[in-house]
Amino acid sequence: MEYIIIIIIAVITIILIKIGLNVHIKDLKKIKEIGYDKDLNKIANKFPENKEICEEILRKLNNKSVKIEENNDSKASLYIALTNKIIIANIKDSFTRIQTIAHECLHSVQNRNILIFNFIFSNLYLLSFILFIILIFLKIGNPTLYILGYLMLTVIYILIRGYLENEAMSKAYYIAKEYMEYYAKEDDKINTEDIEILTKNFGEINNVGIPLTNFWLTTVCFIKIIILSLLAFVMKF
Repeated sequence: MEYIIIIIIAVITIILIKIGLNVHIKDLKKIKEIGYDKDLNKIANKFPENKEICEEILRKLNNKSVKIEENNDSKASLYIALTNKIIIANIKDSFTRIQTIAHECLHSVQNRNILIFNFIFSNLYLLSFILFIILIFLKIGNPTLYILGYLMLTVIYILIRGYLENEAMSKAYYIAKEYMEYYAKEDDKINTEDIEILTKNFGEINNVGIPLTNFWLTTVCFIKIIILSLLAFVMKF
């Protein structure tokens, strides 16, 4: 019975977070529509290639030690703390590339101790989920303790990961705008109206994307708790 209660609480938590953050499925479609708008992309294409943008933003953030790698096979751009490397995915066809690059550059200047802790803890968090599934399936130990233990790990994971992502997401808009204003002084092809159009749409995407990111981060974690609870319930019989 306790496992059913945990599942119900987890589902209610997901629903309340969805309501609280005002998240809708159509929001994802909206982000995609804006992100791949051809007119916006034409404006963004006036700016340099991704690597050059990344180098300039890093210079402005006073962080020149980061390695930059472009990977067209990668689905997402990311900063890897252990190797101090930014991987830029295939984002050429999206005007948001400037803000995305700014986001990863901001990760590179966050507190290194927190970044390393997040990297190590994220992997341990994933391994613990696999370990608890195996232990519950083999009926070794107390499943309730495993689920409660995983819940505690989940809270830590969401707090640390959420802090890092929200800081980078909230600041990326301003860093991207600052970069575009700086580059506009060097290139007369770009005018104030271009920058205003891009930043306006950055803001629209952020208004939807930041709550959606937080909702997705939390939901994925609670779905794992539901999976553990369902397995524990089934293995009782």
